[in-house]
Amino acid sequence: MVIRDEAHAAGDRSTRGSSDDGRAGVRSGLDLHLDLPGAGGVGRSLEAALREAVRSGRLTAGTRLPGTRSLSADLGLSRGTVVQVYTQLIAEGWLTGAHGSGTRVAAVLPESGIGEAAGHGPVEPRAAPLGDLRPGRPDAGTFPRADWASSVRRVMSTMESEQMGYPDPAGMPALRLAVADYVSRTRGVWASAGSTVITAGFTQALALLARTFHRLGARRAATENPGFVLHRELLAAAGIASVPLAVDADGADPSGLPDDTGFALLTPAHQHPWGVVLAPGRRSAFIERARRNDAYVIEDDYDGEFRYDQQPVGAMQALAPDRVIYAGSTSKTLAPGVRLGWLVVPAPLRDPLLQTIRETGSAPPVIDQLVLADLFSGGGYDRHVRRARLGYRRRRHELAERLAAVTDTPLTGVAAGLHTLLPVASASAERELVATAGRAGLLLHGLHTAGYWHPTGEERPAALVIGYASPPQHAWRRALDALVSLVSPAGAIG
Repeated sequence: MVIRDEAHAAGDRSTRGSSDDGRAGVRSGLDLHLDLPGAGGVGRSLEAALREAVRSGRLTAGTRLPGTRSLSADLGLSRGTVVQVYTQLIAEGWLTGAHGSGTRVAAVLPESGIGEAAGHGPVEPRAAPLGDLRPGRPDAGTFPRADWASSVRRVMSTMESEQMGYPDPAGMPALRLAVADYVSRTRGVWASAGSTVITAGFTQALALLARTFHRLGARRAATENPGFVLHRELLAAAGIASVPLAVDADGADPSGLPDDTGFALLTPAHQHPWGVVLAPGRRSAFIERARRNDAYVIEDDYDGEFRYDQQPVGAMQALAPDRVIYAGSTSKTLAPGVRLGWLVVPAPLRDPLLQTIRETGSAPPVIDQLVLADLFSGGGYDRHVRRARLGYRRRRHELAERLAAVTDTPLTGVAAGLHTLLPVASASAERELVATAGRAGLLLHGLHTAGYWHPTGEERPAALVIGYASPPQHAWRRALDALVSLVSPAGAIG
């Protein structure tokens, strides 16, 4: 039976009329698709149907259910029966009820693995009670909504109808020109509209590049160790094996680079996650090896705009535009949900990459591209980056001061980006800290727990990877207090 609820969603009492089955009631908009077999009484049937819908993952965490009046009218049941069913499921932990917010599916469900059978994966709480300090996330609350909305209005009032056709696989010319100007003046990149390709963020860009390199004959690529596990998985999905490069205080070590690697994936300005800068001599060595072996370097400049103790280090691409593919995105500057990024590609790779984009139909939406181009050209993007840089610099300084008061272990890496590392004694100690924090509602990553090492090994250094940009401003101090409590000698969290 399909059960719909609009009283919650719209609150429009003018929609009263006959429902789909002919009964008088509230027309509604939320389809629950509950199966009520009728065995064991209508109350028991409704209770079992709701429980199964939650267990299977069809009703996900946080979903707001119909009000008792609306549901009882749709089902032809007494309101008291529906109230009793909701009360029972709230008591069991399947649902939650709060005055003013209605009845919802619980965020943390009473059985492990709920939702996996439906392909949803394990259910996570929508928000951690103490905070989210995982790396790689900006404060989404700082997203420049007003500037973005103004750009949307300008684009929608001025764009030509022809621009809504199938887009150029390289991206909209206006955005390619704006990006080329931006990376040239802020990161020192040698770029033009012709060498720039627009992507749906770096994850998609790397997947496209990996597929392109595989078609060109590459079967191995060098990746930093420690490094982001997702990048290795993307390469493997394209049939390219990862060769680990050791990272020390001078960044990735080119001496471990085999001659048969098609490319090296590096984070030169701020190694992820170690936080060091690739030394000048090593930059030159990587480029020399790339030229000698007809290979390339992918420069992932994921947070190059954020340096707090000095001017940002310029992009490696300027040293060898013919051998370095420069990659950037809006994921750290605006928000990951924007899903826009860019590549500055050497000429020999441009056509093969565009062929891959055409094969996969992966060009980003036209309107989003034009809006971002307007944000660049109007100065809104630069203004937002400056504001964000100031805010994150303050947070990192406060984090360092607070931790210095409870531990003698200094943070590692340069003062840059959206994360830093706090070394801990061992892999087991790291896992215990991350688990203890998680039980208390503080989300953290560690070098071992987040899979940065490849291959893994208990003897490898351990550290908490602290994303100080992640919490919204109102939750920052609470998350910081919890972290300080976690790492203090007393270890009060938990």
